[in-house]
Amino acid sequence: MKKGSVVAVTAPASPTNLWEIHNGINFFKKMGCKIISGKSVNERQYKYKYFSASDEERAKEFMGFIQDKSVDCILCARGGYGSMRILPLLDYEVIRQNPKIIIGFSDITILINSILKKSGVVTFHGAVASTYFQQQSVEIIKKLIFNNQKFTPVKITFPTVQTLASGVAEGQLVGGNLTMLISSLGTPYEIDTQGKILLIEEVQEEPYKIDKMLSHLWLAGKLQEAAGIVVGYIKNIDSKRNFFPDYSFTIREVFESRIKPLQIPAIIGLPFGHFDNKLLLPLGVKAELNASLKTLTLLQPGTKSITNY
Repeated sequence: MKKGSVVAVTAPASPTNLWEIHNGINFFKKMGCKIISGKSVNERQYKYKYFSASDEERAKEFMGFIQDKSVDCILCARGGYGSMRILPLLDYEVIRQNPKIIIGFSDITILINSILKKSGVVTFHGAVASTYFQQQSVEIIKKLIFNNQKFTPVKITFPTVQTLASGVAEGQLVGGNLTMLISSLGTPYEIDTQGKILLIEEVQEEPYKIDKMLSHLWLAGKLQEAAGIVVGYIKNIDSKRNFFPDYSFTIREVFESRIKPLQIPAIIGLPFGHFDNKLLLPLGVKAELNASLKTLTLLQPGTKSITNY
Protein backbone atom coordinates (compact mmCIF):
# COMPACT_ATOMS: atom_id res chain seq x y z
CA MET A 1 0.00 0.00 0.00
CA LYS A 2 1.02 3.62 -0.49
CA LYS A 3 -0.31 7.15 -0.33
CA GLY A 4 -3.58 7.28 -2.20
CA SER A 5 -4.50 3.65 -1.48
CA VAL A 6 -8.18 3.09 -0.67
CA VAL A 7 -9.23 1.48 2.62
CA ALA A 8 -12.83 0.26 2.85
CA VAL A 9 -14.31 -0.11 6.34
CA THR A 10 -17.09 -2.65 6.77
CA ALA A 11 -18.82 -4.33 9.72
CA PRO A 12 -19.28 -8.03 8.82
CA ALA A 13 -20.39 -8.88 12.36
CA SER A 14 -21.73 -6.53 15.06
CA PRO A 15 -22.69 -2.85 14.64
CA THR A 16 -20.50 0.17 15.25
CA ASN A 17 -20.49 3.88 14.46
CA LEU A 18 -18.09 6.40 12.96
CA TRP A 19 -17.01 7.68 16.38
CA GLU A 20 -16.07 4.22 17.63
CA ILE A 21 -13.87 3.58 14.59
CA HIS A 22 -12.20 6.99 14.42
CA ASN A 23 -8.84 5.62 15.64
CA GLY A 24 -8.51 3.26 12.71
CA ILE A 25 -9.75 5.84 10.23
CA ASN A 26 -7.32 8.49 11.55
CA PHE A 27 -4.35 6.12 11.35
CA PHE A 28 -4.91 5.21 7.72
CA LYS A 29 -5.62 8.85 6.84
CA LYS A 30 -2.25 9.79 8.37
CA MET A 31 -0.68 7.17 6.12
CA GLY A 32 -2.16 9.05 3.17
CA CYS A 33 -4.97 6.61 2.45
CA LYS A 34 -8.47 7.42 1.26
CA ILE A 35 -11.21 6.00 3.50
CA ILE A 36 -14.62 4.77 2.41
CA SER A 37 -17.16 3.05 4.64
CA GLY A 38 -20.17 0.90 3.92
CA LYS A 39 -23.79 1.07 5.01
CA SER A 40 -23.06 -1.51 7.70
CA VAL A 41 -21.04 1.26 9.39
CA ASN A 42 -22.89 4.39 8.31
CA GLU A 43 -26.52 3.29 8.58
CA ARG A 44 -27.08 1.06 11.59
CA GLN A 45 -30.31 -0.93 11.45
CA TYR A 46 -31.45 -1.41 15.02
CA LYS A 47 -33.87 -4.18 14.11
CA TYR A 48 -30.89 -6.49 13.58
CA LYS A 49 -29.86 -6.12 17.24
CA TYR A 50 -26.31 -7.50 17.61
CA PHE A 51 -25.70 -7.57 13.83
CA SER A 52 -24.79 -4.50 11.80
CA ALA A 53 -27.26 -5.55 9.09
CA SER A 54 -28.84 -8.71 7.72
CA ASP A 55 -26.58 -11.62 6.74
CA GLU A 56 -27.29 -10.97 3.08
CA GLU A 57 -26.54 -7.25 3.33
CA ARG A 58 -23.28 -7.79 5.21
CA ALA A 59 -22.12 -10.42 2.73
CA LYS A 60 -23.13 -8.28 -0.27
CA GLU A 61 -21.26 -5.27 1.09
CA PHE A 62 -18.14 -7.32 1.77
CA MET A 63 -18.19 -8.84 -1.73
CA GLY A 64 -18.84 -5.40 -3.20
CA PHE A 65 -15.62 -4.11 -1.69
CA ILE A 66 -13.82 -7.26 -2.90
CA GLN A 67 -14.93 -6.61 -6.47
CA ASP A 68 -14.28 -2.85 -6.34
CA LYS A 69 -11.03 -2.45 -8.27
CA SER A 70 -10.28 0.84 -6.51
CA VAL A 71 -10.20 -0.77 -3.04
CA ASP A 72 -6.79 -1.92 -1.79
CA CYS A 73 -7.62 -2.88 1.79
CA ILE A 74 -10.74 -4.05 3.66
CA LEU A 75 -10.57 -3.08 7.34
CA CYS A 76 -13.19 -4.72 9.52
CA ALA A 77 -14.83 -2.18 11.82
CA ARG A 78 -15.12 -4.43 14.88
CA GLY A 79 -15.75 -8.00 15.97
CA GLY A 80 -18.60 -8.92 18.28
CA TYR A 81 -20.56 -11.72 16.64
CA GLY A 82 -21.88 -12.62 13.22
CA SER A 83 -19.01 -13.32 10.82
CA MET A 84 -19.71 -17.05 10.67
CA ARG A 85 -23.26 -16.43 9.46
CA ILE A 86 -22.08 -14.84 6.20
CA LEU A 87 -19.49 -17.49 5.28
CA PRO A 88 -21.81 -19.50 2.96
CA LEU A 89 -22.85 -16.27 1.20
CA LEU A 90 -19.33 -15.32 0.06
CA ASP A 91 -17.87 -16.20 -3.36
CA TYR A 92 -14.39 -17.50 -2.59
CA GLU A 93 -13.38 -17.82 -6.23
CA VAL A 94 -14.16 -14.14 -6.77
CA ILE A 95 -12.13 -13.34 -3.65
CA ARG A 96 -9.21 -15.35 -5.06
CA GLN A 97 -9.39 -13.42 -8.31
CA ASN A 98 -9.52 -10.06 -6.49
CA PRO A 99 -7.07 -10.36 -3.59
CA LYS A 100 -7.17 -7.52 -1.06
CA ILE A 101 -5.51 -6.80 2.26
CA ILE A 102 -8.21 -7.95 4.73
CA ILE A 103 -7.68 -7.13 8.41
CA GLY A 104 -9.53 -8.19 11.56
CA PHE A 105 -9.45 -10.29 14.72
CA SER A 106 -11.72 -11.70 17.46
CA ASP A 107 -15.01 -12.73 15.78
CA ILE A 108 -13.39 -11.90 12.42
CA THR A 109 -11.01 -14.86 13.03
CA ILE A 110 -13.40 -17.26 11.32
CA LEU A 111 -13.78 -14.94 8.33
CA ILE A 112 -10.06 -14.41 7.67
CA ASN A 113 -9.22 -18.10 8.18
CA SER A 114 -12.08 -19.20 5.92
CA ILE A 115 -10.93 -16.85 3.15
CA LEU A 116 -7.41 -18.20 3.52
CA LYS A 117 -8.66 -21.80 3.33
CA LYS A 118 -11.20 -21.38 0.53
CA SER A 119 -9.46 -18.74 -1.59
CA GLY A 120 -5.78 -19.14 -0.79
CA VAL A 121 -5.59 -15.38 -0.18
CA VAL A 122 -3.30 -14.16 2.60
CA THR A 123 -5.32 -12.35 5.28
CA PHE A 124 -4.26 -10.37 8.34
CA HIS A 125 -4.95 -11.00 12.02
CA GLY A 126 -4.74 -7.51 13.48
CA ALA A 127 -6.42 -4.38 14.75
CA VAL A 128 -9.96 -3.60 13.67
CA ALA A 129 -10.96 0.02 13.10
CA SER A 130 -12.45 0.37 16.59
CA THR A 131 -9.22 -0.49 18.43
CA TYR A 132 -6.24 1.68 19.30
CA PHE A 133 -3.31 1.96 16.91
CA GLN A 134 -0.36 2.33 19.28
CA GLN A 135 3.37 2.40 18.50
CA GLN A 136 4.02 -1.32 18.14
CA SER A 137 0.86 -1.78 16.06
CA VAL A 138 1.82 1.10 13.80
CA GLU A 139 5.42 -0.07 13.31
CA ILE A 140 4.52 -3.58 12.19
CA ILE A 141 1.67 -2.37 9.96
CA LYS A 142 4.16 -0.10 8.21
CA LYS A 143 6.63 -2.98 7.81
CA LEU A 144 4.09 -5.46 6.48
CA ILE A 145 1.67 -3.54 4.29
CA PHE A 146 3.26 -0.14 3.62
CA ASN A 147 6.80 -1.31 2.93
CA ASN A 148 7.26 -1.33 -0.83
CA GLN A 149 10.99 -2.08 -0.62
CA LYS A 150 12.57 -5.52 -1.05
CA PHE A 151 11.25 -7.80 1.69
CA THR A 152 13.52 -8.90 4.52
CA PRO A 153 12.37 -11.32 7.26
CA VAL A 154 10.63 -9.65 10.21
CA LYS A 155 11.68 -11.00 13.62
CA ILE A 156 9.18 -10.46 16.43
CA THR A 157 9.77 -10.81 20.15
CA PHE A 158 8.38 -9.18 23.28
CA PRO A 159 9.32 -9.04 26.99
CA THR A 160 6.14 -10.90 28.04
CA VAL A 161 6.89 -13.94 25.87
CA GLN A 162 7.70 -17.18 27.70
CA THR A 163 8.57 -20.62 26.41
CA LEU A 164 6.03 -23.41 26.87
CA ALA A 165 8.07 -26.00 24.96
CA SER A 166 11.47 -25.35 23.37
CA GLY A 167 12.46 -26.06 19.79
CA VAL A 168 12.18 -24.58 16.30
CA ALA A 169 9.29 -24.97 13.86
CA GLU A 170 8.48 -23.60 10.44
CA GLY A 171 5.08 -23.37 8.78
CA GLN A 172 2.29 -21.12 7.63
CA LEU A 173 0.50 -18.99 10.21
CA VAL A 174 -3.16 -19.80 10.90
CA GLY A 175 -5.58 -19.25 13.77
CA GLY A 176 -6.64 -16.49 16.11
CA ASN A 177 -9.48 -16.36 18.62
CA LEU A 178 -9.95 -19.70 20.38
CA THR A 179 -13.76 -19.52 20.53
CA MET A 180 -13.97 -18.96 16.78
CA LEU A 181 -11.49 -21.76 16.02
CA ILE A 182 -13.76 -24.12 17.94
CA SER A 183 -16.77 -22.77 16.03
CA SER A 184 -15.17 -23.84 12.75
CA LEU A 185 -14.86 -27.53 13.68
CA GLY A 186 -17.13 -29.91 11.81
CA THR A 187 -17.93 -27.31 9.13
CA PRO A 188 -16.59 -26.73 5.59
CA TYR A 189 -14.55 -23.89 7.12
CA GLU A 190 -12.75 -26.05 9.70
CA ILE A 191 -9.32 -24.78 10.68
CA ASP A 192 -6.48 -26.73 9.08
CA THR A 193 -3.47 -26.94 11.43
CA GLN A 194 -1.49 -29.71 9.69
CA GLY A 195 2.13 -28.55 9.66
CA LYS A 196 1.06 -24.99 10.49
CA ILE A 197 2.03 -22.56 13.26
CA LEU A 198 -1.20 -22.15 15.19
CA LEU A 199 -2.03 -18.77 16.76
CA ILE A 200 -4.36 -18.84 19.78
CA GLU A 201 -5.78 -15.91 21.73
CA GLU A 202 -8.75 -15.39 24.01
CA VAL A 203 -10.30 -12.81 26.33
CA GLN A 204 -12.52 -12.78 29.41
CA GLU A 205 -13.01 -16.54 29.58
CA GLU A 206 -12.79 -18.63 32.74
CA PRO A 207 -9.89 -21.10 32.92
CA TYR A 208 -12.20 -24.12 32.77
CA LYS A 209 -13.78 -22.78 29.57
CA ILE A 210 -10.38 -22.33 27.98
CA ASP A 211 -9.50 -25.84 29.16
CA LYS A 212 -12.69 -27.14 27.51
CA MET A 213 -11.91 -25.42 24.20
CA LEU A 214 -8.27 -26.51 24.15
CA SER A 215 -9.38 -30.06 24.96
CA HIS A 216 -11.85 -29.84 22.07
CA LEU A 217 -9.02 -28.88 19.71
CA TRP A 218 -6.91 -31.69 21.15
CA LEU A 219 -9.68 -34.27 20.71
CA ALA A 220 -10.06 -33.09 17.11
CA GLY A 221 -6.32 -33.59 16.56
CA LYS A 222 -5.76 -29.92 15.80
CA LEU A 223 -3.11 -29.28 18.48
CA GLN A 224 -1.15 -32.44 17.72
CA GLU A 225 -1.06 -31.71 13.98
CA ALA A 226 0.41 -28.23 14.39
CA ALA A 227 4.12 -27.65 13.78
CA GLY A 228 4.17 -25.06 16.55
CA ILE A 229 1.83 -23.03 18.76
CA VAL A 230 1.89 -19.32 19.63
CA VAL A 231 -0.40 -18.13 22.41
CA GLY A 232 -1.21 -14.43 22.59
CA TYR A 233 -1.14 -12.04 25.50
CA ILE A 234 -3.94 -12.93 27.93
CA LYS A 235 -4.97 -10.58 30.71
CA ASN A 236 -4.88 -11.95 34.27
CA ILE A 237 -3.23 -15.12 33.03
CA ASP A 238 -1.89 -15.99 36.49
CA SER A 239 -4.99 -15.09 38.51
CA LYS A 240 -6.61 -17.78 40.62
CA ARG A 241 -10.36 -18.06 40.08
CA ASN A 242 -13.07 -19.47 42.29
CA PHE A 243 -14.39 -22.86 41.25
CA PHE A 244 -16.58 -24.65 43.78
CA PRO A 245 -15.56 -26.04 46.20
CA ASP A 246 -12.07 -24.55 45.85
CA TYR A 247 -10.08 -22.69 43.18
CA SER A 248 -9.50 -23.37 39.51
CA PHE A 249 -6.21 -23.64 37.71
CA THR A 250 -4.82 -20.38 36.34
CA ILE A 251 -5.11 -19.77 32.61
CA ARG A 252 -1.35 -20.23 32.27
CA GLU A 253 -1.56 -23.60 34.02
CA VAL A 254 -4.33 -24.65 31.64
CA PHE A 255 -2.21 -23.85 28.58
CA GLU A 256 0.79 -25.59 30.11
CA SER A 257 -1.20 -28.75 30.83
CA ARG A 258 -2.63 -28.98 27.31
CA ILE A 259 0.37 -27.83 25.24
CA LYS A 260 3.56 -28.93 27.02
CA PRO A 261 2.84 -32.67 26.66
CA LEU A 262 2.60 -32.27 22.87
CA GLN A 263 6.36 -31.66 22.77
CA ILE A 264 6.13 -29.22 19.87
CA PRO A 265 7.65 -25.72 19.95
CA ALA A 266 5.34 -23.31 21.75
CA ILE A 267 5.43 -19.86 23.32
CA ILE A 268 2.95 -17.79 25.29
CA GLY A 269 2.56 -14.02 25.74
CA LEU A 270 3.06 -12.65 22.21
CA PRO A 271 1.03 -9.41 21.98
CA PHE A 272 -1.69 -10.20 19.48
CA GLY A 273 -5.45 -10.47 19.92
CA HIS A 274 -7.28 -8.57 22.67
CA PHE A 275 -4.34 -6.33 23.54
CA ASP A 276 -4.21 -2.58 22.83
CA ASN A 277 -0.74 -2.54 21.28
CA LYS A 278 -1.39 -5.61 19.15
CA LEU A 279 0.69 -7.07 16.34
CA LEU A 280 -0.44 -7.50 12.76
CA LEU A 281 0.17 -11.11 11.69
CA PRO A 282 -0.35 -12.30 8.10
CA LEU A 283 -2.18 -15.64 7.92
CA GLY A 284 -0.95 -17.97 5.21
CA VAL A 285 2.66 -16.76 5.07
CA LYS A 286 5.55 -18.95 6.14
CA ALA A 287 7.07 -18.17 9.52
CA GLU A 288 9.71 -19.60 11.84
CA LEU A 289 8.91 -20.09 15.51
CA ASN A 290 12.01 -20.36 17.70
CA ALA A 291 10.46 -21.18 21.04
CA SER A 292 13.87 -21.49 22.69
CA LEU A 293 14.75 -17.90 21.77
CA LYS A 294 11.12 -16.72 22.15
CA THR A 295 10.93 -15.31 18.62
CA LEU A 296 8.54 -15.50 15.69
CA THR A 297 10.05 -14.56 12.32
CA LEU A 298 7.93 -13.82 9.26
CA LEU A 299 9.76 -15.34 6.28
CA GLN A 300 7.50 -14.05 3.51
CA PRO A 301 5.97 -10.65 2.74
CA GLY A 302 2.52 -10.02 4.13
CA THR A 303 1.36 -8.73 0.76
CA LYS A 304 2.06 -12.06 -0.95
CA SER A 305 -1.54 -12.30 -2.15
CA ILE A 306 -1.95 -15.97 -3.05
CA THR A 307 -0.48 -18.74 -0.94
CA ASN A 308 -0.24 -22.50 -1.42
CA TYR A 309 -2.41 -23.20 1.58
